[in-house]
Amino acid sequence: MLPPWYLGPVNRVIVGLHRLGVPMPMPALTVPGRKTGVPRSTPVSPYEVDGHTYVVAGYAESDWAKNARAAGRGELTRGRHRERVGLVPLPVPERARILREFPIRVPHGVTMFLKAGTVANSSPEAFAAAADRCEVFRIEPLD
Repeated sequence: MLPPWYLGPVNRVIVGLHRLGVPMPMPALTVPGRKTGVPRSTPVSPYEVDGHTYVVAGYAESDWAKNARAAGRGELTRGRHRERVGLVPLPVPERARILREFPIRVPHGVTMFLKAGTVANSSPEAFAAAADRCEVFRIEPLD
C-alpha cells in the first residue's frame, strides 16, 4: 500500500506555507525523527470524538507515524500558532471506533484512503475495518 504520488510534493507545500505563517485548513504536525532527532513535519487532519482529538496515519508504516510512536510528542502548527502535544498511539482494538468517525468528520481525507487501497469504500464501516492498517493517535495538550 503506497501513498499517491502527489502526496509528498503537496505535503511539502503545505508545511512550507505553515513555516511562512500562512494559516492553512490542515495543521502541520512536527515530530522529532526517531533516528536523527531532526524535526519532521507533515500535514494532518485532527478531529474530535467524544471530547478527545485524534489524528490518523493512513499508512501505519509511514515515517511520521513511526516517528510519532517513538517520540510520543510533537508540535501542531496552524499558521503562526504552535502547540506542544502528546501523541498517544491507540491499540488496534480501540482504533475502529475512532476510524468509524473519520469519513464523517474529515470527508476531505477520504479520497487518499480510497486511492491507496486502505479502505474499500467511503463508509464508516470500511474505515473501522481498516483498524489494523491505520495508526491512530490521541492528541493531548502538553502546555
